[in-house]
Amino acid sequence: MNRKLTILLTFLGIYLLVSGSSWALFSYLRKPPADNTNPRTKVDSDLKRKVDTSKPKTEECPINGAMYTKAEREVWEKRRPVAAMIENHVDARPLSGISRADVVYEAVAEGGITRFLAIFYCGAAAQDMEVAVVRSARVYYINWALEYGDRPIFLHWGGANNICDSCPGGVKPRGNIDPRVDAYALLNRIGWFGGSAGNDFNAGHNIGVPAVKRVKDRLQKGVDAADEHQPVAYLDAIYNEAEKRGFGFEGPDGRAWDDKFISWKFADPKPLEKAVASNISFLFRTGMSEYGVEWIYDSATNSYKRVNGGQPFVDWYFNKDQVSASNVVIQFVKEEGPVDQEKHMYYLVTGKGKALVFQNGDVIEATWEKPTQFDRTIFRDMKGAEIRFVRGQIWIEAVPIGNKVSY
Repeated sequence: MNRKLTILLTFLGIYLLVSGSSWALFSYLRKPPADNTNPRTKVDSDLKRKVDTSKPKTEECPINGAMYTKAEREVWEKRRPVAAMIENHVDARPLSGISRADVVYEAVAEGGITRFLAIFYCGAAAQDMEVAVVRSARVYYINWALEYGDRPIFLHWGGANNICDSCPGGVKPRGNIDPRVDAYALLNRIGWFGGSAGNDFNAGHNIGVPAVKRVKDRLQKGVDAADEHQPVAYLDAIYNEAEKRGFGFEGPDGRAWDDKFISWKFADPKPLEKAVASNISFLFRTGMSEYGVEWIYDSATNSYKRVNGGQPFVDWYFNKDQVSASNVVIQFVKEEGPVDQEKHMYYLVTGKGKALVFQNGDVIEATWEKPTQFDRTIFRDMKGAEIRFVRGQIWIEAVPIGNKVSY
């Protein structure tokens, strides 16, 4: 009798332990955001750090090959990349900080509306800055973020997930969300979760003021934006929080973030005497012209100026300068969706496919390959040689296979 009671109590203890762990995870994810509704402040008064960038630019950025000063390198060598989810809804434009990202990925998040994953590292070294507007994560952006070394700072506000406060067991009914698009499940599976100790910086749950806060009237004083268009991040504060969590250049285990990082290859600019691809245009989805993109080649700077929805795409924080890129990559990807009742889209960014690479006023027919989510995407020309990116910002446009690209 005593032996049976002991076995029963043992099984009961295991059950309670497992249930408690699950409840702890759900509680962490369901915890309401901290009060980030601070009134508007004059942002520039908080962003004071700047370094002298007038010295010779002798240091190569490992992310995009751009050249910077030694002072800037001294800043980024104490840090690791920030991979930030930034929205592109027309009501959120103009955005802040995106012109200083080293690499930007663009894909549809839902309903034909695109969203960005912006990689900040070298371009963010010269001074503090605001990054806006921070939005929720999707799995394909996480798969791109995985390319930036050991546990980059993944900055977002929520994400597609299967958690439900009012559902039995805390899980949404089957069919509400396709398991392939469950961003929280993927973050947990790759080991980025960790609450206030992980490299997953979820502004809806584990990071708040001063690193991220809502600025209701970001674009026009006294005019409040919708809640989802308010979140603003401040990069130096993000990095301060990362340092507290043990995610400086080295992680909590003493491993440098770039220990196994694979850098692309880079080349100095060599513009054509006469551009052969000077106006690139495409739609992500028919009927969504406000998210249509044009990249217009500027021979004077050997760069491509971005136009979105027929309007110059400018950076609100940096003097409303028009965003430009040294390289524009069209990565043709398989599109599925909506794949569930919540109308999530799914884009396959692993495997291989075709691409177009625009640089120097020229176009290169190319292929892309990313065998697994943990591998680096490599772009090759039709002879199989890895493409060298022109030093400077790189934009990667994940365009559904079959969509027309004019140039």
